[in-house]
Amino acid sequence: MLFAISFHPLERSSSIFHRSSDVGWQWFIPYWHWFPPTAATVSSSLLLGICSLPDTKFKSAIETALAANECFGLEDSSERLSCFFDRALVNVGAELVRSVPGRVSTEVDARLAYDTQDIIHKVNQLLKLYNELEVSPQRLLFKIPSTWQGIEASRLLELEGIQTHLTFVYSFPQAAAAAQAGASVIQIFVGRIRDWARNHSGDREIESSSKNGEDPGLALAEKTYNYIHKYGYKSKLMAAAVRNKQDLFSLLGIDYIIAPLKILESLKESVTDPEERYSYVRRLAPGSASVYNFTEEELVKWDQRSFASAIGPAAEELLAAGLEGYVNQTRRIEELFGKIWPPPNV
Repeated sequence: MLFAISFHPLERSSSIFHRSSDVGWQWFIPYWHWFPPTAATVSSSLLLGICSLPDTKFKSAIETALAANECFGLEDSSERLSCFFDRALVNVGAELVRSVPGRVSTEVDARLAYDTQDIIHKVNQLLKLYNELEVSPQRLLFKIPSTWQGIEASRLLELEGIQTHLTFVYSFPQAAAAAQAGASVIQIFVGRIRDWARNHSGDREIESSSKNGEDPGLALAEKTYNYIHKYGYKSKLMAAAVRNKQDLFSLLGIDYIIAPLKILESLKESVTDPEERYSYVRRLAPGSASVYNFTEEELVKWDQRSFASAIGPAAEELLAAGLEGYVNQTRRIEELFGKIWPPPNV
């Protein structure tokens, strides 16, 4: 189970949503029942979870995808399974759109991560399928890995008014390039960066943070937040892989935080005055961003060459591991679809 806190700077309030493998995003009880779900993500891992559960409207959405006529006519088995996969993502995504007031992010096939035009083509295919189900593009994000090709795809898609969600950000060059590209959401995995730093060395960006007594994951989130707000980029920032409540408190003020249930439950033990239980002290704010100092090296206009030369070993290794995980999950769901196709009861 994953939880997220979405902060609304103008209202100084927050909302919390809950990911459950059988129904996407729903209410959480008992301590947080007054916080409604706000957003959702549909991914290969979510589809795998849905397929392992008893009948739900989401499992029905997958079975309907496996009966799609346009997929039947594809002679190539890999193309047919890819068609089923896309249909399943969109059918489940459409159900989630009806379940939450905010945006639904749809995973883009990680096997395309190093081909800008293939990413754009896939997003347009998914968007067309959503359009057939009368889902507004304004309710959608498309989740793209933060390779240089993925960032460039994000830039071109955003120019067309298609909202993108860049994930697997583990370095400032990735984050800054994503902001310059105009990505709607940038996702940083705070805890994974810390985990890498504990077991490896040789990354200049991480070593610089450590020398300053900073946690490298939190430092990247803070720097990216300040960069976005100081220079007026439109991107919203999401922190993921939050390991403890100290991480959460350090990130208050960021646009989105994804955190495990156990961390949110621990918050109730951190306060004594019920009236102040959710009156968190904001750590990140546009005002403080204005006085944050960046080096000339950090303020370059990123291109593929400067990006490639600036990415350190931490980002390279973590990005590769993230992509491998996504690709494996996609293959697993396609293999599963191959075994159960055609579906029963359709």
